Amino acid sequence: MKHTLSVLVENKAGVLARVAGLFSRRGFNIDSLAVGPTEDPALSRMTIVVDAEEHSLEQVTKQLHKLINVIKISDLDPRNSVGRELLLIKVKASADNRAEIIEIADIFRSNIVDVSRASLTLEVTGTADKLAAIEDLLRPYGITELARTGKIALSRGAKEE
Repeated sequence: MKHTLSVLVENKAGVLARVAGLFSRRGFNIDSLAVGPTEDPALSRMTIVVDAEEHSLEQVTKQLHKLINVIKISDLDPRNSVGRELLLIKVKASADNRAEIIEIADIFRSNIVDVSRASLTLEVTGTADKLAAIEDLLRPYGITELARTGKIALSRGAKEE
């Protein structure tokens, strides 16, 4: 089962390597990993998506708590959290098909962030399913480049203390 872990850590060098190494040593494949500073510049939030059984994940979580730079770990329930990914996608766009690509971009509420004579670059945010859907629709036009972030997520409602 896929689990989304929100791990609050000290914003210090080497913390990412220690956390990722812990998963690696236990034989877990990290499906997605995103790290960035929080509202407090001394802290970073790591959002880690792993495919693991409940018992195995519990063992890794206990070992994560032992790392000195780890402050808090939350296993985010998909029903009580909000998660998003970002996709930058460059598509071949001729004068003949440019309007069709722009229409697809509008349907998915994406932003056109770069335009050239031969291509359009779109910025799309949403769930993994939404990003996969727009990617499938744009593939026939010719995708020349693609970059995708990992999932970031927060629990719904008021901030947890």
